[in-house]
Amino acid sequence: MKINVLIFPAGEINSAELHAALSHNVNIRLFGASSVERHGSYIFKNYRGDLPFLDEDNFLEELNRLAEEWQIDCIFPTHDTVALYFAQYRCQIKAKVIGADYNTAMICRDKKKTYELFRDAAFCPECYPGFGKYPCFIKPREGQGSVGAAVIAKEKDIPENIEIGKYVICEYLPGEEVTADCITDGSGTLRAVFPRKRLRTMAGVCVSGVTMQPSGEIMEIAEAINDKLRFSGLWFFQLKAGADGKYKLLEISARCAGTMCLTRARGINLPLLSVYASLGYGFSVFENPYKVRMDRMLTAKYKMDYEYDTVYIDYDDTVIEGDAVCLPVIRFLYQCRNLKKTVILITRHEECCPDSLEESMERHRICAGLFDRIEKLDSGKEKYSVICPAKAIFIDNAYAERKKVHDKWKIPVFDVEGMEVIADWKE
Repeated sequence: MKINVLIFPAGEINSAELHAALSHNVNIRLFGASSVERHGSYIFKNYRGDLPFLDEDNFLEELNRLAEEWQIDCIFPTHDTVALYFAQYRCQIKAKVIGADYNTAMICRDKKKTYELFRDAAFCPECYPGFGKYPCFIKPREGQGSVGAAVIAKEKDIPENIEIGKYVICEYLPGEEVTADCITDGSGTLRAVFPRKRLRTMAGVCVSGVTMQPSGEIMEIAEAINDKLRFSGLWFFQLKAGADGKYKLLEISARCAGTMCLTRARGINLPLLSVYASLGYGFSVFENPYKVRMDRMLTAKYKMDYEYDTVYIDYDDTVIEGDAVCLPVIRFLYQCRNLKKTVILITRHEECCPDSLEESMERHRICAGLFDRIEKLDSGKEKYSVICPAKAIFIDNAYAERKKVHDKWKIPVFDVEGMEVIADWKE
């Protein structure tokens, strides 16, 4: 039987990483839910975007109703506040919560409590009761993504009307920043630590990073944190080097990090291992023997208000690009098969190429059965003449061909670059 896993909230970067890690696993059936409509509906096949907000009286009731309807086995919280709430009401939630216990979640959510717990450790940064020592660094006690954090170089840099009680003020750390992804099993044993350097960030999110091997110093910090707190499954902590090169603790979190994709790129699926840990399953951890670097930028996914059942598509310079298969197009065509859409190939291949269509398809290992029908057109016969426009789209690399079909039938037409617009990314 598949394990039904719910991601909440399911619209942020780290929920997309959970989706990528779990959506194709043969043992998992993945679900997403949110209280605010964001990105989740673009990638989750099973999705609800209208749950009450966490502070509404009926949130827990509606969450449990959804958990029963979808027969959810495990729930992943993706925000620190949600992780704290789920830990607090763990016994009332009708599914296993993947994450730390309540005391751990509370300490991870509040950086002041974090620093108080580890104040005697060499890796705890020096904290100040107020301003006076410069440069220093301020950050909200409850915050994430570097929102509200700032270097205070001198007195005039202090924000106006700052409520000091809501912030921590600590020593300025000028060195490199490292995040360590960790996995703790169901019995509380730290099983593995996977550090990565943050090379570039955007809006508080790491967009470029590289894996590294855990040093003795990093392992000692990880063990010290795991000894004092109670995790189950994945968690992470962030470090920054001081002027002496020694690492100091920035924060700890009991949720998935958006850049855990770098650890997954090493062959370690921490979200999947976390599901197993929550269910009491044993697991082993190993990594692939290479170093990997990641860089990313914004990508777009789309929704159209046009429904189509039939795809008409050209062959040369569309399905085939030069002398190779066009990968975005072939992916889209197989997606159409999965979604039971009709696919019709329209081509004049044999007029302009020395080989036959069958020879070309054989050479490129394209099965004729991928298409419901193949229309070979004679010279002078227009492609629109074999198109039935009802709930149809047309794909062709040639502008002139697209314009003729558009002018005749007023249906959507796409070039090869349009595959990203019509692809369905929900899994």
